[in-house]
Amino acid sequence: MNTWVLRAVVLGALVVLLRAVLGFAMVNWPTHGGVLRLLCLLVLLVAVVGWGVLDGRADRARIDRGGQGADLTMRWLRAGLAGGIGSGLVAWILDFLPRFDLGDNGLLFELTAGAAFIVLLIFVPALIGGAIGRRAGAGRRAGAEPEAAHA
Repeated sequence: MNTWVLRAVVLGALVVLLRAVLGFAMVNWPTHGGVLRLLCLLVLLVAVVGWGVLDGRADRARIDRGGQGADLTMRWLRAGLAGGIGSGLVAWILDFLPRFDLGDNGLLFELTAGAAFIVLLIFVPALIGGAIGRRAGAGRRAGAEPEAAHA
């Protein structure tokens, strides 16, 4: 399976799950909406940045072994696009089921503006995490000491 497909499916499913949990919570605790939205946003951002850090560290290790680095930008852009559009479509379908309150958005909104927001929530933090992971993995070759130790 392509690496971007796995990321798109997992993160798209996470977005739908968080939207379903948020919808349930908003029906039962409507006065805590701001905190609940922020909490769901933080869960998604932590998952995306964490996965980006893991990608960056793995890519840095590949570069240190003499290999060529992967194009993390296109990997995460594809994952963001597929995850955003897929989660919007699934959320639109689930909104027709009873007991699911996902915002009553139309299909056009879910596939355009809603998907664009999710794409940015996946793409940008993942690249930040990838940069952090590459930077954190620098100088950690097998048997090599950090350059600061030589000074």
